[in-house]
Amino acid sequence: MSVFIIAEAGDNHNGRLVLALKLVDVAVESGADCVKFQTFITEEVISKKAEKADYQKESTGENESQFEMVKKLELSFKEFSEINEYCKEKGIVFLSTAFDLKSIDFLNTLDMPFWKIPSGEITNLPYLIKIAQTNKEVVLSTGMATLDEIREATDVLKANGAGKITLLHCNTEYPTPMEDVNLKAMDSIKKLFKVDVGYSDHTLGIEVPIAAVALGAKIIEKHFTLDRTMEGPDHQASLEPNELNMMVKSIRNIEKALGNGVKIPSKSEIKNINIARKSIVARRKIFKGEVFTEENLAAKRPGNGISPMKWFEVLGQKAKRDFDEDDLVEI
Repeated sequence: MSVFIIAEAGDNHNGRLVLALKLVDVAVESGADCVKFQTFITEEVISKKAEKADYQKESTGENESQFEMVKKLELSFKEFSEINEYCKEKGIVFLSTAFDLKSIDFLNTLDMPFWKIPSGEITNLPYLIKIAQTNKEVVLSTGMATLDEIREATDVLKANGAGKITLLHCNTEYPTPMEDVNLKAMDSIKKLFKVDVGYSDHTLGIEVPIAAVALGAKIIEKHFTLDRTMEGPDHQASLEPNELNMMVKSIRNIEKALGNGVKIPSKSEIKNINIARKSIVARRKIFKGEVFTEENLAAKRPGNGISPMKWFEVLGQKAKRDFDEDDLVEI
């Protein structure tokens, strides 16, 4: 099964439906499997006393609260219904992460294939229970989490009826420094929890998600934007359309390159065997009845004669006919 690529539009629509639909178009053009948004009622998610994260202060300034910043990025349930229908028309999977219980109820009416739980909700017990009780599959990001917190969250999901659970390794710093990526943790999660794993990426560039695919990720999630210079908290750590295209293409190439693990000559290289390998040939003219020795034999291309692996079987035998220099030896 191909790696499932989630193009994370998030809130990079800046609260405007027309931009959200343009983001769908970009995701379709890139070849991603899915375009994902974020659905929330700001009053249900963020206290008016909550501070911004450092990266949010850097990208949007300090003159407004986190509540004020996020409120400007909110789309209505009606607008998400329109986005969902547009995705159906365009042939791409619609997905949105719910950040509150009312949004879970709404999104559950849109027949999404699975829930994508963000890292910040991994310790939100009422949220986890409500998601699980829909009996859908769950993809859970694990940024900021310890193994014990991941275990506790997955136990809650299983106990309350969740379907298949896939865990995404993640780091929630925007952008994530390379030294904090720790891709090998993905394998640790897979072995410990015995589930499919993936990677939700917040690094700059595309090399880390590509590497994650080579290490066995089944799902890749990556933020993208129409323009990295746009105003908003997540644009600067997002891919622009051409970069998203390149990431998807590169992942598909890596999938092909990984193959099936069976080591045999490939169809494309079989024609090169005789060209690249060597055969036992006459180093100089050899006369009929002469004994083959290391002095009168050599291993040279092409490889359509006796293999040099039979070198010692040929030594000591007598030539059954004359051989000119570089003739393939026969016994």
